[in-house]
Amino acid sequence: MALEVGIVGLPSSGKSTLFHALTGARATGDVGMAAIPDPRLARIAEVIRPRKVTPAAIRVVEVRGTGPELLGNLRQVDALLVVLDGFSGTRVPADDLETLRLELLVADRDQVERRLERVAKQAKSGEQKLKQEAAELERLLAHVDGGGSLADWPAELPAELEPLTTKPLLAVENGPGGIDLKLEAELADLGAEEAAAFREGESALEEVVRRLSAELGLISFFTAGDKETRAWTLRRGQNALEAAGTIHSDIARGFIRCEVIRWDDLVAAGSHAEAARQGLQRLEGKTYVVQDGDVLNVRFNV
Repeated sequence: MALEVGIVGLPSSGKSTLFHALTGARATGDVGMAAIPDPRLARIAEVIRPRKVTPAAIRVVEVRGTGPELLGNLRQVDALLVVLDGFSGTRVPADDLETLRLELLVADRDQVERRLERVAKQAKSGEQKLKQEAAELERLLAHVDGGGSLADWPAELPAELEPLTTKPLLAVENGPGGIDLKLEAELADLGAEEAAAFREGESALEEVVRRLSAELGLISFFTAGDKETRAWTLRRGQNALEAAGTIHSDIARGFIRCEVIRWDDLVAAGSHAEAARQGLQRLEGKTYVVQDGDVLNVRFNV
């Protein structure tokens, strides 16, 4: 499953512009896919010469506005991108960021309160588990009303809750002090080489990916076959079985062994066969911790 991020912000902050800059899509209040730039993928493809090359991608979700109901659509995302107005001269980005944090807090409180109402009614049946959850939710609601957040709750949160305030939050200032999102949206309509000629430094997507990777502990691994050569994202510390599951659940279910080679060793060798002949390729089991830049070929049987 692709990494998923949500875009939030106050009105006219540049949310839709960031959405277009990342995905190339002009629809707003929608979902789009942003390909993750990785020059290593092209190098691998030059050696393998596959029929199809597929970069890793981020699923981007934009919501039109704030408020508990709209923000609730972002409870499944891995991280939040908060767009701040740094171009109009009428707003202070730091103040807007605090306003957005408060909106997220209110949305979390709303979810706790609604969950408590539902569980309290069900607990009238006398079931002990429901009574315990209702009591815990009451304490949690009092914690939030006392100025706390779900992020600083000292105990484990109820599994049914999907808090927003616990998600990584990356501020994106739209303006001279951050990213010129209008320019980036215009460049998104150009080819990669033409856009690079107009751009100074990394693109908005490259900056977002770099910051997300650092915040979420992401790495990239590759699969390299004649039909398709592809990049995938994984959390640092995850193993070969989890990588197989990222590719397809059937592959994870039938996992036998995993052939592993470093991407630059594969490029230097010129082929899988030559890499194996040189002893650069090895077999690993389910518990092997995947490293950034690994090329994996999972042997499986279902």
